[in-house]
Amino acid sequence: MDKITLAHGSGGREMNQLLEESIFNKLPSWMKLIKGGLGIDYPDDAAAIPINEDKYIVVTTDSYTVNPIFFPGGDIGKLAASGTVNDVLMLGGVPIAALDSIVVEEGLERETLDKILESIFNIFSSLDVKLIGGDFKVMPRGQLDKIIITTVGLGIAEHLIVDKNLKPGDKIIVSGPIAEHGAAIYAAQKGLTLEEHELRSDVKPLTDLMIPLMKKYGGYIHAASDPTRGGLAMTLNNWASTSNTTIIIDEEKIPIREPVASYCQLLGLDPLALASEGVAIIGVEGEFSEEILETM
Repeated sequence: MDKITLAHGSGGREMNQLLEESIFNKLPSWMKLIKGGLGIDYPDDAAAIPINEDKYIVVTTDSYTVNPIFFPGGDIGKLAASGTVNDVLMLGGVPIAALDSIVVEEGLERETLDKILESIFNIFSSLDVKLIGGDFKVMPRGQLDKIIITTVGLGIAEHLIVDKNLKPGDKIIVSGPIAEHGAAIYAAQKGLTLEEHELRSDVKPLTDLMIPLMKKYGGYIHAASDPTRGGLAMTLNNWASTSNTTIIIDEEKIPIREPVASYCQLLGLDPLALASEGVAIIGVEGEFSEEILETM
């Protein structure tokens, strides 16, 4: 009998195969989306429900786990809030509200929980995102590793950014150095210090970047994603698959800070496969790529 392995949650081929076999292939077409919107017929960072001819409700959900729960540059609360906002943005939505469900292990320090919640509140408050509901549960000691946060994010979009719309001639833009979060987490797990190795998570909401771009260039942005699980490599593989295109990259042009590159080389890690939590990857109309890049 087949059993679930860690590989099934890595965001790679095994996970995609599991989702296809256990979910996508078992659902009839009418269950996969609301007419006129976007659902798991084309899995993306979020889904979309049409309000009228000009607007959509953008909905996303995700579960957040990380070890350690406090790391250089942030904590699991900042990760959850930022990730929720960013997934709404990547479909072209302006985030307006969120819900969260928090499950903690018996024995977790109250102070620890309060710090994590404060991080969530600070991110949402700074972006005027309303926290409109949620749930809280406690699991017996040993049945959970400290805390898991699941969120639902809601936004409004006038123009959806759907990755399947990537087309030949488009250019790929990376908004900043990649692999920062993944490298920082690996370093923290190894007990390496931030001061010595200059490794720090880039986790942050991407509203200041994406909303001006969407307002000015919405029709010329054909794909967008934050390269979290699986990193840049997974993002581009997914884009190529869903848009039926071939993506050619020049690795020398991919921004990677020297401390991150050195650390990855030391441990045999591929920075293209490491998570970034504060970077956007966008596929844009080729003739507007330089103008968009300058705007960023």
